Amino acid sequence: LCFAGHTDVVPPGDAAAWRDDPFGGTVRDGVLYGRGACDMKGGIAAFVAACAQRLRNGGAVRGSVSLLITGDEEGPARDGTVRVLEWMDRHGQVPDFCVVGEPTCRARLGDVVKIGRRGSLNARIALHGTQGHVAYPQRADNPVHRLVRALSAMTAAPLDAGTDFFEPSSLQVTSVDVGNPASNVIPASAHAALNIRFNDRHTGAALEAWLRAALAQHAERFALDVSVSGEAFLTQPGPMVDRLRVAVAAATGAEPALDTGGGTSDARFIARYCPVAEFGLVGSSMHQVDERVPVDELHGLAHAYRAVLDAFLP
Repeated sequence: LCFAGHTDVVPPGDAAAWRDDPFGGTVRDGVLYGRGACDMKGGIAAFVAACAQRLRNGGAVRGSVSLLITGDEEGPARDGTVRVLEWMDRHGQVPDFCVVGEPTCRARLGDVVKIGRRGSLNARIALHGTQGHVAYPQRADNPVHRLVRALSAMTAAPLDAGTDFFEPSSLQVTSVDVGNPASNVIPASAHAALNIRFNDRHTGAALEAWLRAALAQHAERFALDVSVSGEAFLTQPGPMVDRLRVAVAAATGAEPALDTGGGTSDARFIARYCPVAEFGLVGSSMHQVDERVPVDELHGLAHAYRAVLDAFLP
């Protein structure tokens, strides 16, 4: 069994907007305030505490438990979990199952276990035309019109209807720009950016091919730059997921729903090596000003992780 988490955090923004020092770890009225309290130093503290308690009071462990604690999750995600997993693979240390301590819960501790995540594709589009005077459109080729038609076609129909465990994939146009301050000039190029959050009916490569085909129907001259930060993955429900759910339910009194929503996490890398699920704190304040977590919830999470340990390593 492996517990995984990241110690890096997003910037606090304007520190003056915080009630307390964002890196002060202030405890007030039973609540811990600070950047990373929820996402996800609180989760790390809880599973470290659970392991320590098991070693002190639980007797011998049948099997092994590892802690995969890294940085670089909130950034490019190249030199953290990815690198450690490569080392673990080379040295025969890949776990049978991994629990990532991300803040997965919605309203109360124990209400959600994530068993997958959508993939994420970012695309930048440049359509090239011929600049000219708006009074003489026959002498120009307006790339804005072509771009609008291409984007309209891409967004006209859903990518899919979702699956048993994933909501429908979503394409969102995030930017349209022609860099043209003049009202009497047809620009030479038009640019757009979009993001696709996709379920496991798609791959990044297949979506890139679809985008290229859609653009080719509306423009002969275009450039498409695509980056895929993670593919969709799903840990199929089965004995290990059931064991996790039962342990969480027993410890928290909640019945965990299986979910795949939200953004990406390092679980997308772990899924290449072993089955993985995510369970942690209520995530309502992550990345916000005055990020916080009730101290009682931290104790509750440590108790739940101890139950998970006992379930997997009796």
